[in-house]
Amino acid sequence: MSALVMRTATRDDLPAIVAMLFDDDLGRTREIVSDPVDPAYVAGFEAITADPNQHLVVAELDDKIVGTMQLSYLPGIQFRGGWRQQVEAVRVDSRIRGQGLGRRMMDWAIDQARQRGCMIVQLSSQNDRKDAHRFYERLGFDRDHVQMKYYVKD
Repeated sequence: MSALVMRTATRDDLPAIVAMLFDDDLGRTREIVSDPVDPAYVAGFEAITADPNQHLVVAELDDKIVGTMQLSYLPGIQFRGGWRQQVEAVRVDSRIRGQGLGRRMMDWAIDQARQRGCMIVQLSSQNDRKDAHRFYERLGFDRDHVQMKYYVKD
């Protein structure tokens, strides 16, 4: 596989990022692909880039965006004030899944956590994403918590 380039996402990357978020059963129920990109995505992007503890990244192969993820850095009191890295919205272009790109992206994310002095790398995954669960377990992630959500609606 070609050299993988992980870099900070730019505003111009939003169409590719949104398309990858849309490209699964769950994403098709909550994401909107449009041209131009829905202003809500632009507002989210701007909020992420304004926060030094948020990092939206893309993965490139041969100058083509083929993956994305958001890394959030969370301070805490536990673990003697240790920081956590939360990995969210990990996506790999569906046309090239199964070629090791996800592993390379996650290795890169874990390295970023080490460089920032994080104690823990954590993530969540929908209950029905069994393949993703196996993937994360192969990387060394433990299923040791139950995640719960409360959706706030008007």
